[in-house]
Amino acid sequence: AFKGLSVIVTHDMAEADQLRREIQFFRDSEIRLLHFPDLETLAYDHFSPHQDIISERLRCLAELPRIEGRAVLFLSIGTLLQRLCPPDYIASRSLSISRGERLDATELKQRLAAQGYQSVSQVEQHGEFASRGSILDLFPMGSRLPYRLEFFDDEIDTIRSFDPETQVSIDRLDAIDLLPAREFPLDDPGIRGFRQEFRIRFDVDPNSCPVYQDISQGIAAPGIEYYLPLFFDELSTLFDYLPQKVRFLVDRAAIEGIDDYLSQIEQRYESRRHNVSQPLLPPSDLFIDRTAVGSAMAEFPRNEFSAFKYTDENTHTINVGIQPPPPLAIQHHAEEPLQALKQHLNNISNHRVLFCAESSGRREFLLELLRHHDIHPKVVKSFSDFLSDQSSHHFITVSPLEHGLQLNEERISIITEAQLFGERARQTRRRKYRKTRDAESIVNSLADLHEGEPVVHEDHGIGRYHGLKTLTVADVETEFLCIEYANEDKLYVPVSSLHLISRYTGAGSDKAPLHKLGADHWRKVRRKAQQKIHDVAAELLEIHARREALRGHQFSLNEDEYRQFAGDFPFEETPDQESAIQAVIDDMISPQPMDRIVCGDVGFGKTEVSMRAAFIAANGGKQVVVLAPTTLLAQQHYQNFLDRFADWPVRITLLSRFTAGPKLKQALTDISKGAIDIVIGTHKLLSDAISYRDLGLVIIDEEHRFGVRHKEKLKALRAQVDLLTLTATPIPRTLNMSLAGMRDLSIIATPPM
Repeated sequence: AFKGLSVIVTHDMAEADQLRREIQFFRDSEIRLLHFPDLETLAYDHFSPHQDIISERLRCLAELPRIEGRAVLFLSIGTLLQRLCPPDYIASRSLSISRGERLDATELKQRLAAQGYQSVSQVEQHGEFASRGSILDLFPMGSRLPYRLEFFDDEIDTIRSFDPETQVSIDRLDAIDLLPAREFPLDDPGIRGFRQEFRIRFDVDPNSCPVYQDISQGIAAPGIEYYLPLFFDELSTLFDYLPQKVRFLVDRAAIEGIDDYLSQIEQRYESRRHNVSQPLLPPSDLFIDRTAVGSAMAEFPRNEFSAFKYTDENTHTINVGIQPPPPLAIQHHAEEPLQALKQHLNNISNHRVLFCAESSGRREFLLELLRHHDIHPKVVKSFSDFLSDQSSHHFITVSPLEHGLQLNEERISIITEAQLFGERARQTRRRKYRKTRDAESIVNSLADLHEGEPVVHEDHGIGRYHGLKTLTVADVETEFLCIEYANEDKLYVPVSSLHLISRYTGAGSDKAPLHKLGADHWRKVRRKAQQKIHDVAAELLEIHARREALRGHQFSLNEDEYRQFAGDFPFEETPDQESAIQAVIDDMISPQPMDRIVCGDVGFGKTEVSMRAAFIAANGGKQVVVLAPTTLLAQQHYQNFLDRFADWPVRITLLSRFTAGPKLKQALTDISKGAIDIVIGTHKLLSDAISYRDLGLVIIDEEHRFGVRHKEKLKALRAQVDLLTLTATPIPRTLNMSLAGMRDLSIIATPPM
């Protein structure tokens, strides 16, 4: 095995990411995997990459020259073509800090600022630092977590990592490494060099150029990455960062795509270079060409690979003995849905087979499906566990593999979920969904507060926030929130007491009543509110008792058929969407009638939640009504439901103002006889002229857009059938009923990515 760094170059970043995940599944634990991300901006864009991307790039560039032993670096050909800052820039601006080290806190803050770190009130993302007395919080580039340094005089007493969301400390550390915050210097020498080089390169008035003005003021202008040559005498490439023992593994499609990639950059340059307020550097200053790449690669061993079979094998080309499995798609409506899979397993009975699912949830779903058809794979955690476990022929695990393979000599076969269920739109997220922040932590970010906004202090009541003020207390400079009360009285609250402050959520902010410091009015208000809480609690108990006494239809869930329907969904459910779907299922299979609101922005997946509910109801022999406020929206729902239920024996019809004559008469007859399973339409569906044979579920899209008479009709339905309401903009009354427990609420706040 090769004992150095293997650089894998792919056609684009999506392929590099997928290959990295797949190799991580197969890899030996001793092999380090590195990822050098692309900027994720188009050439000459007027905005900059996310800080997390810059952090990952700097970490990779800092580690590359020091790599020893076996490692793999993944990147795209476009990223390889980029010119970079010189290696000595990162090396000279890196810093190691150890516990017990003597270091002046003021000098450290000045050095951080000079290296591009931003001074903030609370550290939340890479490249930020915050100072509070003897404590310095900072989030170094390349670090997974931020760190909290506590000084005792001029000595670093403790170093702890902490959670940027909760600000709670996690682990103690002995030392940390700091990298520069950017790939270019923004200190005084760097700014002077940029200004001088800008005037030499461009024959324009610098004072009319926003980029020049921003850099002159020490501001990292959006899109400054495409002015990198102005900060350095000479740029480098990734080849200058590589250690001595390196080999290249290059996708042939990547080499063939170099000319197209550079041509697109040239076209963007030509279309944008005539703007005198945004002068551009030519592509040759920012990217190396095909010849330069070939010359640089010639210094290292290189292998090319391709997804296509070579027709003529010789000493320079070989075909790896990997065979793809035959088509194994599950035919849900066949008498034996897994016939192709069972036949294939029978043909390779001497092979050890590993089934691969995308996630733990999908693994359990696939495991139950296989067991239902008398295939009993054993769960393993990793590929190495699969290789070492000889107790079974069939195994299952969680894996990012998209395509299966068959190794006849080794008698090993891998079958992926995509082969069984078809391609799914899998969401690969570079950043995880952030944990939902509660009301208390919303004000933990001072950036969320604006001067003049009303706030509520737990002990003193409503005042207006007037920004941060630095005051000297006991010879120590400390930041305070300034809150103004009635009669222009001011209260200064230490930043460390943020938990006492919350947003004012009453009437308009301009009309917020300011309380008087030292008066007992706030105490009286709190006392009355507490009494009201007791009254509401008693009312809630009565409401819950009434709801529990109601009895509705208890749906039974055919899990096999439901899994088939869910498996046809071409996207990956978001966490909030999964929670909403499960809540709806739990409601429908309970004896109490469902009355649930699903709240989420447009495009967040509310319709799929309603379709899952409609499937359960229709599959259980009940009729479903889908109410939309407009004819256009009803038509859209009708088309979506037709597409989603295309493979199922479910009859769907549309009733709107355009449905008339014999067609309307036939539809009404079919509905009354139960021949129609799902009826979609506007408020016309609430007419007394329509008789439902066995209505079980009503789905309402944007209930607040219906009139009073229609809402009274809906109120009557709540005691008879399951009710599911979808909304992107709930009115206060609807939200109040949900929060009061009269109606259940599911919120879809995580967007599909």
